[in-house]
Amino acid sequence: MGKGYWKAMQMIAGAKKRLLKLYPDLPEKTGIYILTRTDEVGIKYAYIGQTKAKGGILKRMAEHLIGYQHIDRSLKAHKFKGEKGGEFGYSLTWFVCCDTQLDKYEQEYILKYANMGYQLRNKTAGGQRTGHTGLENQKAGKGYHDGLKQGRKNCIKEVKEYFDKYLEYRTKNTFECYKKPKRKNEQPTLKDIYVKKFYEFRDLLREADEDEQV
Repeated sequence: MGKGYWKAMQMIAGAKKRLLKLYPDLPEKTGIYILTRTDEVGIKYAYIGQTKAKGGILKRMAEHLIGYQHIDRSLKAHKFKGEKGGEFGYSLTWFVCCDTQLDKYEQEYILKYANMGYQLRNKTAGGQRTGHTGLENQKAGKGYHDGLKQGRKNCIKEVKEYFDKYLEYRTKNTFECYKKPKRKNEQPTLKDIYVKKFYEFRDLLREADEDEQV
């Protein structure tokens, strides 16, 4: 097996260790898991999931911690209660059940938490074997311009991921940029332009962080 596989296994192992420190009884069995959090202004969020894969709930939660789906990014941003920086983080509860009950309980608990006033982070109303029903609080695209807007957000997120993992950004080092300070009514120097564009790019990447803080 390749290096990528072993690296993924190491990441899963590290995520499991982090989880067991917070939740020592987290099982490696089939079941339902429920993530909830309340933000600084009192808005409540929830995500309900199921797993019957080998490794059970413990492994599935570890995959969330290293993944890049919507709930995965939210977990990275807000962490768990009890962790440093997790004041408004997630709490985790779960219960074990047999495979044949997973769809029933997932749908039941999604509806239950929606009725309790939680903003659902789920993309569907639950269930693996039957057709997924979209949740009402998930906005559908309304037209061409909405598609362009969503495409821009997706592009920014992808670019940010490259810079977070592999790249860094800075202004170009050119002699032209280091001119003496401009006098009144003098045109901006290249340094002014380079610095301005640096901050514009930084703010652009921060849009991806703002999208994740939900």
